[in-house]
Amino acid sequence: MLLGPLLVLLLLGGTVPASAHAALRATDPEDGSLLKSAPRHLTLTFTESVGLLDDSFRVLDPDGRRLRTGEPQHGRGGGDTARVTLPAKLAQGTYTVAWRVVSADSHPVSGAFTFSVGKRSLTTATVDTGPTEDPATKGLYNIARYLAYLAAALLIGTATFMAVCRPPDTPALARLLRAGWWTLLAATLALLVLRASYETGEGPLGSLGVDSLTRTLTSRPGAVLLARLALLLVIAVHLVRLSRRRQPPGWAGAALAVGLALTWAAGEHASAGIQVPAAMTSSALHLLATAVWLGGLTALLGTLYRAHPTPATVTRFSRLAFASVTVLVVTGVYQSWRGLGSWDALTGTTYGRLLLLKLAAVALLLGAAAVSRRWTARLATVDAGTVVREKVPEPVGGPPLPEAAKAAASADDDHAPHPAVRRALRRSVLAEVAVGAAVLAVTTVLTSTLPGRAQAEAAAGAPAVVGASVTTVPFDVGTPGGRGKVQITLDPGRVGDNSVEALVYGPDGGIAIVPELRLSFTLRDRQIGPLDAQLADKGGYWGNSFVSLPVAGTWEMKVTVRTSEIDQVSVTRSVTVR
Repeated sequence: MLLGPLLVLLLLGGTVPASAHAALRATDPEDGSLLKSAPRHLTLTFTESVGLLDDSFRVLDPDGRRLRTGEPQHGRGGGDTARVTLPAKLAQGTYTVAWRVVSADSHPVSGAFTFSVGKRSLTTATVDTGPTEDPATKGLYNIARYLAYLAAALLIGTATFMAVCRPPDTPALARLLRAGWWTLLAATLALLVLRASYETGEGPLGSLGVDSLTRTLTSRPGAVLLARLALLLVIAVHLVRLSRRRQPPGWAGAALAVGLALTWAAGEHASAGIQVPAAMTSSALHLLATAVWLGGLTALLGTLYRAHPTPATVTRFSRLAFASVTVLVVTGVYQSWRGLGSWDALTGTTYGRLLLLKLAAVALLLGAAAVSRRWTARLATVDAGTVVREKVPEPVGGPPLPEAAKAAASADDDHAPHPAVRRALRRSVLAEVAVGAAVLAVTTVLTSTLPGRAQAEAAAGAPAVVGASVTTVPFDVGTPGGRGKVQITLDPGRVGDNSVEALVYGPDGGIAIVPELRLSFTLRDRQIGPLDAQLADKGGYWGNSFVSLPVAGTWEMKVTVRTSEIDQVSVTRSVTVR
């Protein structure tokens, strides 16, 4: 019965530390950069190891046509890089790069950036700044993930309830076990079929091809799902054997439950990031505790409606639930710290806000559990106060017993708990089950959201994105019609190569033609400059695509406008370069 854990352990051998849920750390060329010569490769660096797709890179030229590139591969930096070869010759203009990879925790991430060669140009390509996903595929995939969580909780929780709490009505619970098994099998198969489309962002039918299924089965997420299917087959054999022997699940069942939990740990946030072994252990324990609590609640609810469980059964589950909650608190605190990384991420990121929502739902669940514990105590009190009288046998063929004796005998046969207490306990347990289903729904969304720690790491490692700097400089040479303004655009306004465009406006607000326009930059505190921008008349505006500003700081920008052979004026303004 150790096949399940062994299969999962084999899959975990390749796990490496990284930042859970990949985020883009850097691009080469940089986003928005202007290059003097065309690059031969594109390289992306992420916060964790990533998997590559056949279509991981789409490079569009200035006219929006897709370029033929090499096959995506990892760069020299290792598994956290993605690299593709570009054509030998690239025309001048702005290029758009759309990318899509699969992070180590099995979630696809995508984005886009631009770079320019020689000069910037208008492009007809649409720049995608975030993940692109097919709504139908994403919806079906998330539904399957949610059903898998529910089914695992039902399967593991019901089996644990039968083994530990020893309820009287095991046939009804056996039906719950079968429902959990079949639902988990169907959900896992759905995840396996939809996996290729989920990674590529295509519609659900895109996964039905042989190539798509082959790619899924040979990928790490596909291997984890296959391991889960293998475990389910072993579990089915084990449950059939136990039903024939009329035995509850034992230690072999516990080992299989651990194996199932590890398939989630191997495919979610725990499989990548800091402290991977501890994180995977914590994740597996967290899932097991959730399943024992919520799945056990469902089993208890079914028992309360179908039979009269003894107070001992209810009390045993109450203790089991308390132990599960203790494990949930310890592992939940650790996983929250690991996923957030800082207090600011608790309110400043989507992951943190979802975590707060989950904590609120868990608090509500604990409140319902406290009510159930009170009714459980009442149930035990009622049972302890039941007076058992000696039954008086009715003589055969003799006169009937008095009515009082019959009533006493009937009361002695009724060992069921007080109906009012049982109804109240059913209602409180039903409330727990409903809130527990909501907690699992939030958990499903949470496990597909970029953790706050990874988001912070990506922001810290990525170069600052600075918009173009636009400065308006008024001038007046002191002659009629000799005044106006110069609008200077410095793009991207950061260290390195920048492009400069200058428009001269006359007193009427229209574009003015001047015989000469000069521009220079000086960084006095570093004794750099003046650096001549060497503006050239471009026919309607003045510009230069390569103005190198080597150091960040507040530069002095000097504009000299000559309106005639003898009339000119110089004006100075400050501009910040980052």
